[in-house]
Amino acid sequence: MSSPLPTPTQVAPTSVGGILRQLGPGLIITASIVGSGELIVTPKLGASFGFTLLWFIIVGCVLKVFIQIELGRFTLARGLTTLETMNLVPGPRLVVSWLLWLWAIMFAATIFQIAGMVGGVASVMAIAGVNLPTNVIAVIIGAVTAILLVVGRYKLVEAAATWMVVAFTLCTMVAVIALQFTPYAVTMKNVADGFSFSLPGSFTVAFAAFGIIGVGASELIYYPYWVLEKGYARHVGPPDGTVAWAERARGWMRVLKADSWVSCGIYTSATVAFYLLGAAVLHAKGLDVTNADMIKTLSSMYVETFGAWSLWLFLGGAVAVLYSTIFVATASNARLLADALVVFKVRTRPSEPDRQRMIQWLCVLVPAAWTLLYVVWGSPVTLVFVGAVAQGMMIPFLALAALWLNYCRADPALRTGNYWRACLWAAALAMTAVGLYQVVTTVQPLLK
Repeated sequence: MSSPLPTPTQVAPTSVGGILRQLGPGLIITASIVGSGELIVTPKLGASFGFTLLWFIIVGCVLKVFIQIELGRFTLARGLTTLETMNLVPGPRLVVSWLLWLWAIMFAATIFQIAGMVGGVASVMAIAGVNLPTNVIAVIIGAVTAILLVVGRYKLVEAAATWMVVAFTLCTMVAVIALQFTPYAVTMKNVADGFSFSLPGSFTVAFAAFGIIGVGASELIYYPYWVLEKGYARHVGPPDGTVAWAERARGWMRVLKADSWVSCGIYTSATVAFYLLGAAVLHAKGLDVTNADMIKTLSSMYVETFGAWSLWLFLGGAVAVLYSTIFVATASNARLLADALVVFKVRTRPSEPDRQRMIQWLCVLVPAAWTLLYVVWGSPVTLVFVGAVAQGMMIPFLALAALWLNYCRADPALRTGNYWRACLWAAALAMTAVGLYQVVTTVQPLLK
């Protein structure tokens, strides 16, 4: 899917206001990642372990931004998609790089995750009074999503979903404040427990949360595609070694960093809010987020805080959060698949009109796949966890790829300093340690 890079016509903005007006890819991703990780997995983690993993939630959100920016930096300079970039990573090859085969496994698992979110939306609508079986509702959601994407209503739905997600996120943050006037108030001891820097022996739920909170592995891979779609790389132009190109590249890199960190602030705040509600309300009531009572259990975070009337507020917000994730993920996956067919040499690189037609077809096939998975499997929480664990396993490899890009393939004009590299190393080591801890805690009981 490499985008053509004609001679750029737009210089990067230099003022803070100008930079903020150009933000786009990260906010698109924010509309999708304030989703199943925040709404389902994060409260489940709080319900399971109380406040003790608050530090883990914050670290999990912040560290991955360094990987996101590094992948975006290479796309900005070279105009390559994420899959094309991953195919450059050295090591064993079978048609493509070993890293792309790992991605293919993760990609298949994320379709399960989307299917779980579809089940969540269907469950909400059933509770709200839609008198249809959840399987039928899921089919309708799949059909509507495909139609909207094929007829080109992406920007309309993107804008509406973003504002609804923002509104629900703000309501959730207000809920944390309102929590202080209930029996579930968060105390200083709770906050201190949240920064005890301990890890549970049973780590699967925490690892699943790590995989999809903040910028999950799938969003890390989506991000450079939206950098291309929003024109950042086009404005920079092809690298020609001139001073003008270097200035443009550094200018748009400032926009990209601002985009990433503003988005990080939004989704980290949202994730912490959902975690605190889960730890304060669900853990105290001894509730767990299960397949059978997922929405009913989650809604109690609002009901116990605001009162019975807020059930409808939660249901509306849950639909907005989950469906925005479904919609953006479907659009992103269609672009990924179109690129994958070329990178895996299934077909030759198409012209731009042919690529757009291919994406339209894939915008039908992807919803059909996740609809079928939900109808056959059901169990929305389990489906979400399949994708979450797969993303968690992929993240350390993306971190290693980001380090390789920084040391071996970075353009001199965008070369980073020692401080940034130290942060990148810290992120990579932390992600690798989390992955190894999950393997150890999973395998150890089997050896006894």
